[in-house]
Amino acid sequence: MKKKVTIRDVAAYSGVSRTTVSNILNGINKTSEETKERVLEAIKELNYQPDFTAISLTKKKSNIIGVVIPSFDKSLAPIFRENHYYTEILGGMEYVFKNQNYDLLISSMMGPVECKNWVQKRNLDGLIFLGLFPESIYNVIKTLNIPIVLIDNYEKHGEGYPNIRIDDEMGGYIATKHLIDKGHTCIGFMGHALNKISVDEKRLHGYMKALQESNLPLNEDLLFDGQGSFYEVGFQMGRKLLEFGDKVTGIFATSDILAVGISKALQEHGKKVPEDYAIVGFDDLVISRYSLPSLTTIGQNVFNKGVLSAQTILNVIEQGTSDPANIDLPIELLVRKST
Repeated sequence: MKKKVTIRDVAAYSGVSRTTVSNILNGINKTSEETKERVLEAIKELNYQPDFTAISLTKKKSNIIGVVIPSFDKSLAPIFRENHYYTEILGGMEYVFKNQNYDLLISSMMGPVECKNWVQKRNLDGLIFLGLFPESIYNVIKTLNIPIVLIDNYEKHGEGYPNIRIDDEMGGYIATKHLIDKGHTCIGFMGHALNKISVDEKRLHGYMKALQESNLPLNEDLLFDGQGSFYEVGFQMGRKLLEFGDKVTGIFATSDILAVGISKALQEHGKKVPEDYAIVGFDDLVISRYSLPSLTTIGQNVFNKGVLSAQTILNVIEQGTSDPANIDLPIELLVRKST
């Protein structure tokens, strides 16, 4: 087995001290340009791989950003397998971080002490929270004085941080209003977790506003709480919807993933979309264009939301300042075949 090259080997090869090699690796300008070039050439010829963990501790900077994602399980595997919202938004982040020589470290939601230990152990330069930012974690993390950016957050204690989001209430209103304008008077609301996800709560308010504006009654039996944003959850919602017979004709789902699952269940039971049921989703993920029929949805640029959140936290890290104001991104109704 080939012996691992150490910093001592680089120092001996280039005829300098280990301290000199360490200074060059850490960007400390205490040597001549000639010496620096000699050391860098030695590193290249010996194929020396620096210990970036040690370097990050020395520089007090790791060039790693942590991203915390809410999960309905201990593992994030189901989310990455079935919910393309997270893969699209993380893709936007990775695009920015890669170009700026930062790495991305992902974790599911954890307890306050566990989260604090995770940040300190990895020497993270910043944190991005997608959706949930529990007050218990806020109370611990704020003591670390680490830059934080939030995405889709409505908690009161999160108001001191930059927040990237859309007008979720308006999205719910536009989706429901579209169905009403199409002549539907009995419209189901399909959410992920109304008692946990504030985004769904806002979209529900928009749904209720549209009903009230059109003098349509609110039927609480038509408020479905899926406890998860997965295709299978939507499929089960669709099967449950069939129990109402032909009473319900319009469906607003708070994500494209749920909408596609609902549509599949209905079609497997002999129903046609949009002839029997008109369906509106939310997000405009790639899957909404590929589904049959193609899905009418509330469009938001999810990839760009990831890009902007990454750019925002790097600005905070590099400039040392942050604007806690919300950054509201545009939405639009994209009418396709499902309505």
